[in-house]
Amino acid sequence: MAEKKTAAKKVLERTYNVPLRKESQKSPRWKRTKKAISALKEFLSQHLRSDNVKLSPRLNEEMWKHGIKNPPHHIKVNVTKDDSGLVQADLFGAEEKVIRAKKDKSNSKKEKK
Repeated sequence: MAEKKTAAKKVLERTYNVPLRKESQKSPRWKRTKKAISALKEFLSQHLRSDNVKLSPRLNEEMWKHGIKNPPHHIKVNVTKDDSGLVQADLFGAEEKVIRAKKDKSNSKKEKK
């Protein structure tokens, strides 16, 4: 019998509260957020067994919110992993932005007349 190949990707979704304080304190004060970013990527690569880790722009903004000297002590992230091994991390509770189309005002004026 021939096996069926499915085109659907397996998606693994998890939520982690990642501790960053210990790792960021190992580096000098002026490099702490850089170290926290690398610690976050290392944590996710170890837990999800993948070297291909991407952080969302919202997560990056949250990490850098207080500058290079004061990273957050821990951060909560939603993580998805697809079958190709790509791990994408997003800030917990962040909603996707919906882009709405603008109404064409020139057509609405013609209809009213």
